[in-house]
Amino acid sequence: MPVSNIPGTIVQRPDAPLVDTHVHVFRKNMPLLPDPRHSPDYEFTAQQLEATLDEHGVKFCVIAAASPWGDCNDYMAEALRTRPLWRGTAILDPSTTRYELEALARDGFVGVRLPFISMKELPDLSSFDYRKFLYRLADMDWHVHLHLDGPRIPQVLPHLERSGVKVVIDHIGRPDPVLRERCAGFEAVTRSVEKGRTWVKLSGGYRLGDHAAELARELCRRVGYDRMLWASDCPFVGVESTTYASTIAWLDEAVPDAAMRRVLGLNAIDLYFRNPRGAA
Repeated sequence: MPVSNIPGTIVQRPDAPLVDTHVHVFRKNMPLLPDPRHSPDYEFTAQQLEATLDEHGVKFCVIAAASPWGDCNDYMAEALRTRPLWRGTAILDPSTTRYELEALARDGFVGVRLPFISMKELPDLSSFDYRKFLYRLADMDWHVHLHLDGPRIPQVLPHLERSGVKVVIDHIGRPDPVLRERCAGFEAVTRSVEKGRTWVKLSGGYRLGDHAAELARELCRRVGYDRMLWASDCPFVGVESTTYASTIAWLDEAVPDAAMRRVLGLNAIDLYFRNPRGAA
């Protein structure tokens, strides 16, 4: 386990770089959507993120577009252009053209985030616009990054699987807090990982409650570690008292040392960084 004896400091292993697969950057003056899930009154800039990562020995990261700002991906693109070890997932309208996607790929984007957890009514993924969109993403070898509450995941995953696109699921699939591993969404996530084109972020434990490590353990028991990813969710919007180091230390409860190199970095390197920026 690459955590040193100095609290809050992470020592990077030369043979297994740490990859944080879910961070956010935003400026205070960015326009918020009407009635957003969160309304931060501060900013977390690319420079602040860079300093946080450096402090903890993390060189690679994936910036996730955050739902409060919708498809305002401008600042993310600016941050990615000058940082070759960073990648990003954008929030986009399904009408986005192939030409626009290719421009985003040159900036360092590798996927599209689906922040469906904010929606009372899920979009129709069987519509032509979404089928065309998913076809383009699959053709570019991008992934969709799904953020949705566990009970509704079974309504979405079959459409994504049929499209052939790679899928990355946030926060252990956010199972129902009462049903937990018996939640239909947890079962659907397990089956999807077994099919070979779905990855899961072992993240957001501080959002899910005391049973989060148990859920992560159970998921890994069922499907192994090859498609598990670590993520901090920095800067922990809505739960800012969370510490960065605790998001790695939390894995001690779920992931054995033998699998830690894969979960903390190697799996993510293969998923997000195997192709040059801009490659389709």
